[in-house]
Amino acid sequence: MRRRQSARVSSIGVTETRRAVEKALDWLFREQPTEDYGIDAHAEVVDGEMVRGRLLALQIKSGLSWFRESGPGGWWFRPDTEHVQYWMNHSLPVVVVLYHPETERCYWQLVNRKTLVETSTGGWKLLMPEAQVLDETAVAPLHEAAEGDAYVLRIRDLQLARPWMAMLAGGRRLVIDIEEWVNKSSGRGAISLGVDNEDGRGPEELASWGVFLGMSSYAEVVPKLFAWADVSLHDETYDEAEHDQYEADCAIYDEGERFVTADYTEWRRGRVQDGLHPYTDDGEIGYWRLELTLNELGRSFLVVDGFATNGGRQLTV
Repeated sequence: MRRRQSARVSSIGVTETRRAVEKALDWLFREQPTEDYGIDAHAEVVDGEMVRGRLLALQIKSGLSWFRESGPGGWWFRPDTEHVQYWMNHSLPVVVVLYHPETERCYWQLVNRKTLVETSTGGWKLLMPEAQVLDETAVAPLHEAAEGDAYVLRIRDLQLARPWMAMLAGGRRLVIDIEEWVNKSSGRGAISLGVDNEDGRGPEELASWGVFLGMSSYAEVVPKLFAWADVSLHDETYDEAEHDQYEADCAIYDEGERFVTADYTEWRRGRVQDGLHPYTDDGEIGYWRLELTLNELGRSFLVVDGFATNGGRQLTV
């Protein structure tokens, strides 16, 4: 019995994909039985020696025939509708891998709402970029993809934040305290979320995180971390800090009498900062206190969450 050439090429594609996953990515590769329709293997993320329990489902195709249709910066891959439906409903993120027998390279693309393109005939096509080779450059984007679909992750983040949204909707004041290590290029710092009980004892902590923002600005990143709320300066904290600094800069005490070297309004005019900023900075650590106000996204999510939980029509928040 002769072995078909197509079977040989297909086997080589799986072998080369395994080699790329295990050698270039340094992850685990598990070939799947043929009964798993549309999925040839699983790749499991490994961080150092830590197996992460995060998987990608791989559909592997081999041969020059898959590279005949040129696309912008790569090639068009045209799956059938049944495969697309299967992939989009799969419990794992799905990656298509095309093996080119002449270049001996594996090219990859995620299957999701952004990458799938519906054709005028009602079919589907997927752009396989020539730049997306299954090598060391694929580690970061595939690691991120293995964490889950971005849409699902965003909804999950809102679900986790729902108790805090409910507090704001119920009239509680929530504040963010930040300690920013000013002179660290890593953007190292600590963020905590708490309830401002306005009793002078400081916020009642709800959660805290260590952060490494690199060169990113806290003023830009923090509002994205709390997308369900508007972020502003905590007025009382910043007013108190400004008065303390004014006293240090401009107040002189002599024999029990107080003299000032500048009018407070004029002094403050020269110090006003736009946007979010620390209320004090000792040269090593910048201290921030920001306040959250439930925004349209937060209010809308509470309505949707109420419907998903209880059913029926819900009142707006």
